[in-house]
Amino acid sequence: MKRKTGQDRSITRNWRPATRAVRGGTARSEWGETSEAMFLTSGYSYDCAADAAARFAGEQVGMTYSRLQNPTVEMLEQRIALIEGAEAARCMASGMAAMTAALMCQLAAGDHVVAARTMFGSCRWLTDTLLPRFGVATTIVDGPDSQAWADAIRPETKLFFFETPANPTLDVVDLAAVCGIARKAGITTVVDNAFATAALQRPMEFGADVVAYSATKLMDGQGRVLAGAVCGTEDFINNTLLPFTRNTGPTLSPFNAWVVLKGLETLDLRVQRQSENALKVATFLEKRVPRVLYPALASHPQHMLAMRQMDAGGTIMALHLDGGRASAHGLLDGLSLVDISNNIGDSRSLMTHPSSTTHAGLSAETRTAMGIDEGMLRLNVGLEDPEDVIADLDAALTGIGL
Repeated sequence: MKRKTGQDRSITRNWRPATRAVRGGTARSEWGETSEAMFLTSGYSYDCAADAAARFAGEQVGMTYSRLQNPTVEMLEQRIALIEGAEAARCMASGMAAMTAALMCQLAAGDHVVAARTMFGSCRWLTDTLLPRFGVATTIVDGPDSQAWADAIRPETKLFFFETPANPTLDVVDLAAVCGIARKAGITTVVDNAFATAALQRPMEFGADVVAYSATKLMDGQGRVLAGAVCGTEDFINNTLLPFTRNTGPTLSPFNAWVVLKGLETLDLRVQRQSENALKVATFLEKRVPRVLYPALASHPQHMLAMRQMDAGGTIMALHLDGGRASAHGLLDGLSLVDISNNIGDSRSLMTHPSSTTHAGLSAETRTAMGIDEGMLRLNVGLEDPEDVIADLDAALTGIGL
């Protein structure tokens, strides 16, 4: 009996998010496997020379080379597009490969980019260092200030780039307002949604054009592999992004794609539970440290906006200690359960000191402007019992006199 090898979009588009995350994109071979197959191959063979020529000419459907297509990677791309509500997606070797490609594929010398001040350190390196090398000017604005985006527009402005919630300050950008400003001016918006994922926030529902991910984070969720993804319209993915990636080669391995496929099956469950845990931890920390930034706390400067855009507060928060780096490192060194690690989105609780790790490559002046001081710590709350995480933080805080 011949097995069905693909999915009917008229059916999958009616699935609810949890179903899409488990079954979206699944293509079965003639063996009828229930778990997605892992196709560890670099190339593909053809029945005849004419078939090879037709595939390379785009006249015949089929795979040609795993730098361009791979069945396992394609399943992941379709699943991510489904859960994001995008027409298409393209997966890449890492989150930064995705961010770089999402920008570089549509920019040229003479273009202008407006970017949020607070982002992951490597994303600021792209805007501050890489793009200017190729003649692309960048204006940095305060992300939460919607008027600042409008004021920064020039005739040559091509793209808005921001992350919300932002790494590591948890700044929240008004998606509807900023995307609306961009669309009215004919500007493309690229949103880094790694802190929330589609399980909590879907920027395209607010008008975003392109959504980029480090799938290394919550999508995998267990700290196993590197992966990235870019979502957009079929036209953007196939005619703007694909020519860039097929020739520059930021290819995702089939093994990593398979691991992320497995991670997506539990994404909703993990994110919801971790968000519940994070709120409990943040509520405790708010009573013990000078300042906590977590979107679901009423004390967050953009709490109401965050809760309009997000289904929950997410897994990540920032806390500020008096005493600078000495206090921050002292707290880290006093932990016994929570790991010192610069990763996020893991099922294990992780904490890092951004000033000396994730954002260490930026100047002290830039970090200060971003709101990253030497007393800041970023905490990813995992799936452990939150009371155990609280007990560990309590003991570490007591150890440094708090």
